[in-house]
Amino acid sequence: MIDTTSLYISNLTEAFKDNVVLDYAGVRAADLPAAQHRQLIELVDLYVSNMDDGHARVKMDEVKRHVENTWFAWVGGTDRDSVFYYRIHSPVVLIEFDHQRGVALDNDAPSRQHVHTVIRTPNGNDYGKDLLRQHYERHHSSA
Repeated sequence: MIDTTSLYISNLTEAFKDNVVLDYAGVRAADLPAAQHRQLIELVDLYVSNMDDGHARVKMDEVKRHVENTWFAWVGGTDRDSVFYYRIHSPVVLIEFDHQRGVALDNDAPSRQHVHTVIRTPNGNDYGKDLLRQHYERHHSSA
């Protein structure tokens, strides 16, 4: 068991970390028993379902097509009050959940009261990029 009192893992793919290349880690979904495999899909759907319904359906179809190449990694405790980090990583989705240290909460250790989550498209230029502005700058600039 990991001593979670000193556990600190920060989301690896948060703001300003576009196209971070991460190795797959943990256990492959293909190696999970059927019940856990189903729970993994349900967990991904929990994140994806925050999108508009049509986008969520398209994304979940994509996730399911790549589920055999999806990995689940966990660091931390498993008790009800434990802090932990997990990552779900496939060619089409990257999800991170992390209990964080406090900023205003003044706690030096990760806390269940301070959580960060990230859902991204691996190597997708998807965070904070103003793609429309970039398009106009590249293709519609006046000379």
